[in-house]
Amino acid sequence: MKSIASIILAAAAAAVAVPASAQFAKPEDAIKYRQSALTVMGTHFGRVAGMANGRIPFDAKVAADNAAIAETLSKLPWAGFGEGTDKGATTRAKPEIWTDNAKFKEASEKMQGEMVKLVAATKTGNLDTIKTAVGATGGACKACHDNFRKE
Repeated sequence: MKSIASIILAAAAAAVAVPASAQFAKPEDAIKYRQSALTVMGTHFGRVAGMANGRIPFDAKVAADNAAIAETLSKLPWAGFGEGTDKGATTRAKPEIWTDNAKFKEASEKMQGEMVKLVAATKTGNLDTIKTAVGATGGACKACHDNFRKE
């Protein structure tokens, strides 16, 4: 019984150690994955931003729920930027993602950090605090788009 458990544990550890690029059968799958994650993240962030900008009635619980979802999703798209995903009919990714990957990684980490701060701000229920956090988070998103996304 112990040996079966050891084998299962070893197999699980090996599966986790596989590079992210192995998660996708084709580069197109990785592109769709990252685009989907970014779209859903943007939708949930947009709901909080809409409240901060007065376009949507403010509801502290809804803001906190959407910020939490956006923060969770902010961790997902990066596995979809693997080798071979720089080309494709549907991608707007600039070559700089791969030629200046350190800067891209820094930008993605900054955005993720701002998402964490946004979640904390929404937990206060204070609209002014949320507005500040939305501005910083939106700025981090925009900076990445400006440098790494084709329009």
